[in-house]
Amino acid sequence: MALEKATIIIHEGKSKGKIPVLFNPSEYSIEDSNTYSLEQVIGQPLPVAQFLGGAGTTLSMDLFFDTYEDRIDVRQYTNKISQLLDRDSDLHRPPMVSFAWGSMDPFKGVVEKATQRFTMFLDSGVPVRATLSVTFRLCQSLTEQSQISPLQSSDRTKQKMLKQGDQLWMIAGEEYENPGLWRDIARANGIDNPRILEPGRKLIVPPLE
Repeated sequence: MALEKATIIIHEGKSKGKIPVLFNPSEYSIEDSNTYSLEQVIGQPLPVAQFLGGAGTTLSMDLFFDTYEDRIDVRQYTNKISQLLDRDSDLHRPPMVSFAWGSMDPFKGVVEKATQRFTMFLDSGVPVRATLSVTFRLCQSLTEQSQISPLQSSDRTKQKMLKQGDQLWMIAGEEYENPGLWRDIARANGIDNPRILEPGRKLIVPPLE
């Protein structure tokens, strides 16, 4: 069975095409993370975490390059990848790329960072061996994002009956998916002290602007 070479696919811009790596990576790592906003709530010992969205999955690896036998500058290969960080003059941003390798699902996003480390040189000082540490970040283009429906939000005034133990931040979390917007409800109802809420009172829940 023939060895399948890993490839970096450039989807757009002046450099659109494919960059085959010289040697397949020996390993790679995938990292996932989310971004949260911590809201301080009056009278509560802990902040409320508001989910802002996914920070994106990253794919990181070391790619090895060796051109000693050919006696040519190894940067002819490494720069093709590191330059994917540069702003494309047609796109006004770096291009969207994919890392593809065999049966692995192509990892589509952008090159987030690249570090070149040179470890062998000709007598002339030309580097002929290098390790490129590169990180790809999974993300969407603006075109792809525009096709996704926006989050639903409150667009009309509502009324809500206060129950025992209700807090404004809890209501804001239920209605707006953001506990930090409790002040909008307080202002709409003339509430000066959000810690004093009478069960049975009807609250106005104003629409989001």
